[in-house]
Amino acid sequence: MSTPIRSRDRDAVIQSLRAGVVPRAGQHLIQVGRVREVQTLVSDIDRLADGGSSFRMVVGEYGTGKTFFLNLVRAIAMERKLVVASADLNPDRRLHASGGQARSLYAELMRNVATRTKPDGGALPGIVEKFISTAISAAKAQSCSPEQVIRLKLEQLSELVNGYDFADVIAAYWRGFEQGNEQLKSDAIRWLRGEFSTRTDARAALGVRSIVDDASVYDQLKLMGRFVRLAGYSGLLICLDELVNLYKLANTQARNANYEQLLRMLNDSLQGTAVGLGFVLGGTPDFLMDTRRGVYSYEALQSRLAQNTFAANGLVDFSGPVVRLSSLTAEDFYVLLTKIRHVYAGGEPAKYLLPDEAVHQFMTHCAQRIGDSFFRTPRTTITSFINLLAVLEQNPGVDWQALIGQVEVKEDHGGKGEQQVQEDDELSSFTL
Repeated sequence: MSTPIRSRDRDAVIQSLRAGVVPRAGQHLIQVGRVREVQTLVSDIDRLADGGSSFRMVVGEYGTGKTFFLNLVRAIAMERKLVVASADLNPDRRLHASGGQARSLYAELMRNVATRTKPDGGALPGIVEKFISTAISAAKAQSCSPEQVIRLKLEQLSELVNGYDFADVIAAYWRGFEQGNEQLKSDAIRWLRGEFSTRTDARAALGVRSIVDDASVYDQLKLMGRFVRLAGYSGLLICLDELVNLYKLANTQARNANYEQLLRMLNDSLQGTAVGLGFVLGGTPDFLMDTRRGVYSYEALQSRLAQNTFAANGLVDFSGPVVRLSSLTAEDFYVLLTKIRHVYAGGEPAKYLLPDEAVHQFMTHCAQRIGDSFFRTPRTTITSFINLLAVLEQNPGVDWQALIGQVEVKEDHGGKGEQQVQEDDELSSFTL
């Protein structure tokens, strides 16, 4: 007996796919293959929950489903009680810079902080309040001040960069909470989000001497990883997509500075020094393996991320930092279309708008129009399939066989501009 699909999940999936974007919810409804890859990332999530650290680079050609895979991992992590922060890199958001681009990436991550109860982002205030509520409960049990408990709980952060100020900011949030001072609470959250641009403003608002700047972004993430565990969560997973934007940087010095930050993250993960902090990064094969300007151009990273030479001729190794996604096969794509048909019908087979034969005929039509790219880079093909279902739904009695012959399918050329190198910007000087 088939389980009905909630309208909210159905609409989230169908509307996103029809618009050509990856759904942020309901990914499990259309997941195809990738069993070993998912198991690999789930093992990372379990390691984070045990106080460890993780680093994975998810690599695949344009259209192989990197973004979908990252969103699936994100959803699994939230179900396992992890806090997830996600962002896409772009020219204004990088891992390393001195013109505010790294702080901009951090601020975007903090705005997108999500938990199981708040999966769409904006969960940072709730995490802080959860920590404070546990501190208040502990203070009552110990007959002492909540601020004393807060300081004691956060004492372990003092060994990290900005650790003392981090504790001061959390204490300031508690005072705002206790006094009903919304401005103080707001200023504390602004500091945690990296939204203060000068130390003077931060000192005036909160009495702290530091802010989150370009140089301290990674250190602040390590602080946040420990803090969310103190608040009762299993750990912090950072999902970064579109790392190809580092490859596209025209300035060699800027690229290498970003790759050096990647190396620092990888080393901390391998050595287990980033407690409760994990990274999942999405990029293309050129971004990884191009020895002129890709990650492999940075020798220390190349040696750590090189593929296992024994993993060839159909053999795989998922124990290394790099997870390589292959393109969908025609069989995978058939399963995907049947799952989309199932979701469109709300999980009720009696409401299917197309028989299995029609799915086969649709794929044959697409293959005749654009060749095997219809399933290797399937974004436009999926959109056409959903458009076909929409017409059949709104026009009962229409012959699907006649409609399939009229379906317009265009090849997806979206990946052609993905490796285009940026014009040299302010980074053309010694500014990183």
